[in-house]
Amino acid sequence: KTFLNEVDCFACMNGIVITSKGVEETAAKEVKGLIGADCKIQEGCVIFDFKDCKDLCLLCYKSQSADRVLYLIGSFGFDDFFDEFGKFIGKLDFGEWIKKYEKIKIECIRLGTHDFRSVDVEAKAAEFILKKAKGKVIANKDYEIIFFIYIIGNKCYFGVDFAGFELNKRNYKIFTHSNSLRGTIAYALIRESGFGKKELMLDPFSRDGVIAIEAAQFASGFPVNYYKKEKFAFLKLNLGIDYEKFFNRIDKQVKKQKAKISCFDHLFKYVDYSRKNAKIAGVDKFIDFSRTELEWLDIKFRKESVDRIITSLPASKNADLGKIYDEFFYQSSYILKRKGAVALISRLPDFAKKYAERHNFAVAKEKDVWSGEQLLNILIFKKKNI
Repeated sequence: KTFLNEVDCFACMNGIVITSKGVEETAAKEVKGLIGADCKIQEGCVIFDFKDCKDLCLLCYKSQSADRVLYLIGSFGFDDFFDEFGKFIGKLDFGEWIKKYEKIKIECIRLGTHDFRSVDVEAKAAEFILKKAKGKVIANKDYEIIFFIYIIGNKCYFGVDFAGFELNKRNYKIFTHSNSLRGTIAYALIRESGFGKKELMLDPFSRDGVIAIEAAQFASGFPVNYYKKEKFAFLKLNLGIDYEKFFNRIDKQVKKQKAKISCFDHLFKYVDYSRKNAKIAGVDKFIDFSRTELEWLDIKFRKESVDRIITSLPASKNADLGKIYDEFFYQSSYILKRKGAVALISRLPDFAKKYAERHNFAVAKEKDVWSGEQLLNILIFKKKNI
């Protein structure tokens, strides 16, 4: 397969999923699972071939790793951005995208250090595009199509935004914790853990329930954007799709049986937060909620009965972190299956490793992920062979 590099359009159809840095491998795995497409991993995104625009619509509806989903028209590298951008737009073949629609919206997001702003890019893009496509107008509210510009480092991607909003923002996050995880990051942690859809999973520090909710959506197949059907930008595009049948077909695939996901916290307030958020997300029936002290886990679960323990450990300096981490790994060593895994999002990776070692856990995998500009660590622990 040939992936789109320089100006090239409609020789084959290419899509791009924009995601957080560090989540690219997870996004590639998800794209492969949802639409059967192999991906080329780039910094902050994955690029893939597809055969039908329904594939992009499906990714918008179900992807838990995506920030944006675009039909990729072209891309280019640059030293002098605006000089290269002008040449790029001048040579670009918009195909049918520019002919069908009169009202155009232009958006840009930019990651990295540059001597220009995203609003400068949007203004210049409007100038270039309107010059090339006479008779078109810029309409930020009553738009018909969104041309999206993604700049990361010295690379620029240009395409049609199929979602029309930030897919990483979860509508269920109403009751939030101060250290709440972004949904896409929680999903990446779940997939990195190796969690299988029929496995028994525990989050003993639920806070606002994001990890359990993302796991339930993955295990059940419940679309993460089920309650945003009417907001998608692709509904305005003339794609020849019967959207009612499209959504109904996907919704019928949701598994009915209860997933084996336990969402615990030692404070009732956070159990309540988690339950309410899960209900808003539409997956509360797939999760077991309980106010449970960390010290009671070996009472709640039989020895070596849990497949995955997936959580974000406390990092507050006001807590007795040594006691908490020691008890967590002690309990995990008892309830976790011998071939199971403990998966953590950690702000204190060395601290977690120290207490994991005390209870005969070894690091199986470690990687960095970024939630916006914040660096976080994913740590996967497995029991040592003794």
